[in-house]
Formats: sequence, structure tokens, C-alpha cells
Amino acid sequence: MLESIIQFFTQNDYYYFKLATIPLVSGFIGWFTNWQAIVMTFSPIDFVGIKLGKLKLGWQGIIPANGPKMAGITVDLMTQKLIKVEEIFERLNPQDVANEMGPHMQQISENVVNKIMKRDAPTIWKNIPEAVKKQIFSRTSQDIPMAIKTMMESVKTNIHDLLDLKKMCVDAIVKDKQLVNEIFLKCGKEEFKFIEISGWWFGLIFGIGQMMVWHYFPYDWTLPVAGIIVGYATNWLALKMIFEPRHPKKYFGITFQGMFLKRQNEVSAEYAKIIAAKVLNSENLWEHMLNESDGDRMFKLIEEHVEEGVENATKGLAEPIARMLVGTERYMSTKQLIIKEIVVQLPAKLRNLYGLTDKAFDIENTMRERMQAMNPDDFVGVLRPAFEEEELKLILVGAVLGGLAGLAQLMFVFA
Repeated sequence: MLESIIQFFTQNDYYYFKLATIPLVSGFIGWFTNWQAIVMTFSPIDFVGIKLGKLKLGWQGIIPANGPKMAGITVDLMTQKLIKVEEIFERLNPQDVANEMGPHMQQISENVVNKIMKRDAPTIWKNIPEAVKKQIFSRTSQDIPMAIKTMMESVKTNIHDLLDLKKMCVDAIVKDKQLVNEIFLKCGKEEFKFIEISGWWFGLIFGIGQMMVWHYFPYDWTLPVAGIIVGYATNWLALKMIFEPRHPKKYFGITFQGMFLKRQNEVSAEYAKIIAAKVLNSENLWEHMLNESDGDRMFKLIEEHVEEGVENATKGLAEPIARMLVGTERYMSTKQLIIKEIVVQLPAKLRNLYGLTDKAFDIENTMRERMQAMNPDDFVGVLRPAFEEEELKLILVGAVLGGLAGLAQLMFVFA
């Protein structure tokens, strides 16, 4: 079978048939090099190959390999053009927070007071009249939520000290290696599809020229050089058509604009949806404020306002009775233990604010509307970094693969 195929292609009678294969092979080269460029942009997630000290022999997807840098570029767009942290926190009503946290704070305060008193003064606590206990619990359930309200007002006032929005976003993106890929792939799905398909058509068109050159100049170097040109040109042209021209321009009565820019509304909706769900969500915001290196600022703020709430709760009738039954020094010590225990348990209860804060912040709608209103020069920065970082490398890879395909065509078809 193989011998028959070789014999078929080596017969001069079939020269024009073989000549006609040049555009087809060229189209395949264009498609394959563009497809390979996309694959190499996003895969593999982790480096595959051999590391010899600082020398790396292998490959890692361009986006994953530059994860922190890509994340930084993406976040710069968010924080400089789309979202201001003080603006989104301004939307959060402290009274709504207090109302939401009220039942949880009542549960915490009752559990903590019972726990501390049973542990440190079991006999005294047992003998305290139930009416007094109920009064303490009642005052606590009223005053600590009010302390939460004032705490939220302090959070809004000091938000830049409590939250590094850029660092939080970069950390969230870098932590999930697949997330940067997801952002670019979903936002640029039509463009990547175009790159792949256009490779075939551009290659086919260039291949017609390649065929004519070979017919009149059938030198050994013609097909490999033409393959290099096709591999380079198809990648370059596809990228050019995605992002240029940025502003609509008319040529011969036809309006042209970069494909990506034509889809600004659609891309904006997809981008905002991903960022709101996986990066700028309430869970990431609260966890960052509580757990980062500067999280002690948040805990100090919590402690300050919880102490204020406990102080208010023990004023009036409950405080003199408590002092009389427990003793002034012991009472003060017990109160401090209660405050510390509430401070320890409160952060976990802040998770109950996720739904409220997500709704108040309204990140997805805010980002979508502002992205849709961006001028093309700014909007192009959403997807352009995915190619810009290693664009020349991708184009050169296409040229090399095209050259190898041209050489194979010379050896096996026109030998």
C-alpha cells in the first residue's frame, strides 16, 4: 500500500495533482500552527519537562507560567478602571449588618456567658436569679448588635487600612491556577475559535501563491521558506484581526473593527460574572481582612467594639448585682474573659454576612455596566495580555512548524 502511494506521487503524470496539494497542505499548516499556538498558550498548567538547575527543557502554558503577572494585569484593570473598594463598602448599610448579625450575636453572647460563668464561678452563677440572667442576656442581645453597627461604620472609614484589594484579587487568582485560563478562555472563546478556523483559510489562500511560486521556481528551499511564511503570517494576521482596528473604520464602504471589540457587551457580561463569583466575592473580602498579615487590625477593631457592647450590656441593674454577687475584681476579670471569647467566636459568624454583602456590593452588575461603557483602547486590555506577553514566541513557533511542514512536503511529495 505504502509503495503504491509513493509510486503515485512520484509519477510526473500527476504533477499538477501534486501541485494542487500545496494549498491544501498550506491550509493544514495554517490551521495546525494556530491550533498549536492556542494550546501552548494555556497548556499545560504545570511545567512539563526537565529542570537542570536554572535551565528548563520543556514547556508550561504561557498564561499559567506567568500567572502572577497575568493576575496583576487583570487586577489592575479591575481596581483602576472598574471598582473602588471604598465605593462598594459604602453600599453596605451598617444597620442591615446589625440586623443580620443580631440573632447570631445573641446566641454567641448567651453561650459565652454561660460557658465562662459555669467554668470560673459555677456556684455563684447557679445561685444568681434567673431574672438577673435574663436581664443580662437581654441587654447583651440588644447592645452587641449595636456595637456591630458601629464596627461596620469604622470598617467603612478605615477600609484602605483593613483591605488591600489588589493583593486580595491577585492571591485569589494565583491560588487557582485554572482561573486565569478560565477568564481568558471564556472571554475570548469566539476569538480563539476564529484563530483556529482562520488558519485554514489564510493558509489555503497563501498556499495558492505558494503553489505558483513553486511552479515557476521549483528550488529545494521554496517550499520550506514558503511554509515558514505561511506559519508566521497566519498567526500574525489572525491576531491582528482580533484586536485591530480598535475603533470602527470604513474601507470601500465596509465597516471594520477588531472582532473582540465588536463583542464588548458579551465579553463584559462574561468577565463580570467570573470575577464576581470567584474573585471579588464577600467570602474573599472578609477572609482577607481577617486572615492576612494585617488581619490583627480587624481583630482589634472587633475587640474594641465588642468590649463597648459588653460594657453597655452590663450597665444599669445587672452590673451592681453582678458586682455584689461576684466581687469587683473577679467581675472585671470575668467580663474580660467574656469579651475575649466573643471576639474569638465572632469572625466565624461573619460568614452569615456573605449573602447580604454580595447583594449590597452588586459587583457583577457594576463591573458589567462599566466595562460595556469603556472606550476600546481600555477594553482591549481585557484579553490582549493573553497574547501580548509571548506573542512573538507564538508566531515564531508557527513559523518553525510551517517550515517543517514545507520541508516534509518537499521530501515526500516533490522529491
